[in-house]
Amino acid sequence: MGLVSVWVGLGAFPARAEPSSGGETDLFSLGQTLFDTYAPPEIKAEFAFPTREQWDEFALRLEKTRQTGSLAELAAYEPEARVALVALRALPEYSDYADWLAERLEEIAVAKEAGAAVSPPVIKPEPAPGAGVPKRRPGAGVPMYDLWRKRMAERARPARADEFLAEVKAAFAAEGVPGELAWLAEPESMFNPKAKSPAGARGLYQLMPVTAKAQGLSLSPFDERVQPGKSARAAASLLRRLHGLFGSWPLALAAYNAGEGRVRRALQAAEEKTFAGIAPALSTETRLYVPKVLATLAEREGVEPEKLAAPKS
Repeated sequence: MGLVSVWVGLGAFPARAEPSSGGETDLFSLGQTLFDTYAPPEIKAEFAFPTREQWDEFALRLEKTRQTGSLAELAAYEPEARVALVALRALPEYSDYADWLAERLEEIAVAKEAGAAVSPPVIKPEPAPGAGVPKRRPGAGVPMYDLWRKRMAERARPARADEFLAEVKAAFAAEGVPGELAWLAEPESMFNPKAKSPAGARGLYQLMPVTAKAQGLSLSPFDERVQPGKSARAAASLLRRLHGLFGSWPLALAAYNAGEGRVRRALQAAEEKTFAGIAPALSTETRLYVPKVLATLAEREGVEPEKLAAPKS
């Protein structure tokens, strides 16, 4: 339990206790109870368990930066986010939030790498007469794809993937969407059906409440977003429609993450037709999300972006 205090001790939160709002089943109340029960007296004397308000403030800052900040501004969250994840991992009851934050840390790390990789443009000499046309590099039309491809090659396959893959691939196939895209669950939730974000997204495919309802899912009395098959069917249906609107998987994925309106406006404003053409106009979150998903499919299924089949009619 001493790990929880690290978040406070490193300055992310003030060392003071405040009452937590919420009922008996609230994650923060459970965490506070565990801290009060198991933390050694010397830890309690020096540190306090982070409150709901403190977690919300951190999560909101991080989400705002992903939406409106630069790659460099997002990369600056790395120390604070790593300490926050240690604190959340110390309590099993926080695992749904911890899985969300773990995926954000991946984004932060790649944002940091992308910033470090910036260098002056290199002027290449013209090819000699008769020289062959160089082979197109996989994912060449998707910015930051190479960074994600390298990172995904070093990342272990999620332990929970095999528990749900057959069911979610079948759901995608039923919608005429390539089964490889079922791996969207890894970057979205690490295959945790109950994963949740502070913004309100939930489930394997992190569907927001409005999106889930539009895809025919019920949120009450039981939240169908946490049911793998139904969540997958809804995500696949949405992806199929978005591909029909934009004609490419990178743009469809951008719209899945950012909303179709934002992608359409970016295409019109820039007079572009590709994700690469509008990436600078999209949020940092979406710029990182699209190459991450495509690199995940390439690593887990061996399908490079340009080989991913269109939906079946």
